[in-house]
Amino acid sequence: MDAVITYVNGLDPVWQAEYEKAVGPLPLQKRFRDWGTLKYLLRGISDCLPFIDKVFLIVSSDSQVPSWADRKNLRVVLHKDIIPAELLPTFNSCTIEMFLHRIPGLSEEFLYFNDDMFPLSPCDREDFFRDGKGLIGISRHIYAGNIFKKNCKVSSNLALKALGKRKRPYFIRPQHICSPMLVSSGKEAFSALENEILASCSRTRSKDNPNQYLFLDYMYFSGKLVPRRISKMHISQGVWPGEKIAGYIKNPKTKFACINDVEMPEGKYVQMRKVILDAFEERFPDKSRFEL
Repeated sequence: MDAVITYVNGLDPVWQAEYEKAVGPLPLQKRFRDWGTLKYLLRGISDCLPFIDKVFLIVSSDSQVPSWADRKNLRVVLHKDIIPAELLPTFNSCTIEMFLHRIPGLSEEFLYFNDDMFPLSPCDREDFFRDGKGLIGISRHIYAGNIFKKNCKVSSNLALKALGKRKRPYFIRPQHICSPMLVSSGKEAFSALENEILASCSRTRSKDNPNQYLFLDYMYFSGKLVPRRISKMHISQGVWPGEKIAGYIKNPKTKFACINDVEMPEGKYVQMRKVILDAFEERFPDKSRFEL
């Protein structure tokens, strides 16, 4: 089983110049801000998910790769390696996620991580896959009230279309956690929906984008995904004070934590960043095989 991580450092001047040229003024920081936590995500994978073989880091360019990364073990995949040239540059995670199945050398079973999802406690392979089927929580929704839920609704409806099934009065939404995916299902869904997917791809996010859940939904509707929640705590920095977040990192009650960024003044960001990094350093003090 492999792992795939999409990563962006919004402080990278090369990335900033490309964004301004292709899109315009730089966006709000929270979607692209770098918290310095990538190495601890990798340490968490190494420590808590020892069954993971290869780890792929998807970035827009070489300037995005941290200087501490050991590229003999951390496999860097550039956007141009998997995404058609006419869709680049892109700054939209939904677009990037449409092409994960194209990563060269990716194993059939893999876990897809956003870079705010952290393993904190030991996991077993069977937490994610059993008998060739993925495991993840599934919920049903009727109202798509924000852009993320609209993306989820588009994904659910497209997955049904790919399988020749009718739309339903609700849409499904997989649990927000690392996603257990199958390369074969990704290829099947993309092949069935290639025109729709390519037409949906945009440089920045819109309500009409499908997201990664298209492929999980396809797995679910085709019997290759079993609803079973993975142990996780969702932590919003707009709600949890830094000390509480640090305490949870050091003494977790779940196997994963999603530490969600929010808009905050620069001074608070600097303070919160230090508290979180110090806690991660205490929880995972040893370098992983992905670091020099």
